[in-house]
Amino acid sequence: MGQVYSHLSEEERRIIRIEIGNGTSIRRIAGLIGRRASTASRGIKRNTWFPSNENESYRPYRPERLKTGPWTGRCHIAGPAHRKAGRRRARTRKPYRLASDRLWAWVAERLRRGWSPLLVSGRLRLEHPGDESMRRCPETICRWVCADKARRERRTRHLPRGHRRRRGAKGWGVAGSRIPLRTSIHERPCGPFDRSRFGEREADSVIGVGCDPHTEVERRTRFLMARIVPDKTARESVGVQFLMFSALPAGAGTGVTHDNGAEFARHAELRERLGMATYFAAPYPSCRRGGNENRNGAIRRYLPKRTRIDPSMADEIQAIVDETDNRPMRVLGYRTPAEAFADELLSLTEQQGCCTSK
Repeated sequence: MGQVYSHLSEEERRIIRIEIGNGTSIRRIAGLIGRRASTASRGIKRNTWFPSNENESYRPYRPERLKTGPWTGRCHIAGPAHRKAGRRRARTRKPYRLASDRLWAWVAERLRRGWSPLLVSGRLRLEHPGDESMRRCPETICRWVCADKARRERRTRHLPRGHRRRRGAKGWGVAGSRIPLRTSIHERPCGPFDRSRFGEREADSVIGVGCDPHTEVERRTRFLMARIVPDKTARESVGVQFLMFSALPAGAGTGVTHDNGAEFARHAELRERLGMATYFAAPYPSCRRGGNENRNGAIRRYLPKRTRIDPSMADEIQAIVDETDNRPMRVLGYRTPAEAFADELLSLTEQQGCCTSK
């Protein structure tokens, strides 16, 4: 069994008080009470009152007219010192910030859904605005997850990224494109980083073994839609886009920005049949379609690279999309993309109704 440590008792503090008055050295005092010199020194330092310190919780009575004498030096009184040490000991070790069962149950449930600590923290403020006990920062949640080995093994696999190592930036090259009638993203009315316009979309394919899920992300609300493309041809890709856009009301699909894959070679049909403007980003800077790349990364959490995908997985793909669209985002004020998209559709419907009535 290891060595057992204990705090100074009140009797030991009385001995310290007497010996301080006698001018005994700290090492001598420690020897008298059977303690280490460091223990005696800390006890004296922490619980000694100096008349010049008016903020201490206790001090002996000293009349205003008394300007000299032993009360003008440092004072160590056993009883008050022992009580002060007890109060300090009671408040030294605060509980973990997530020790509350109610709070941890809420956080753990969201982590199991795949939410990042940032989203968990923001959603706490949104759902419990007046409850200070249900408010924690992302760093606190991360530290809590990693504080215990068993908890870390259970929870870290639910975090968004499997690695945190930063990678070196790659240069943006310039590559030619064989896509006919290609319109550059620089000609789009809203710039690459302007998301104020509702109805603009970003399109891409999540490469898999077998079939490829085609993804469409609304730039303002980050609302994700996805369908499985049976084969990697331009005809199938544009057909899937027709199915996805035909269910949307007018005004919810004004334009779409693609990457430079050959599956988007028949993009002109979207302009001819749906009246949608089509644009293409530069070949390498993926940040020009950042929303789509982010949502594709969310899908990769469920379907890693080299995962076989076939048409029978349509329900599974839709379940992944629904879970992603119902996960809050900081950029949306911790609303979910589904909530933001529904609000935009409602606003669009009201605007169209007003125009029709006029």
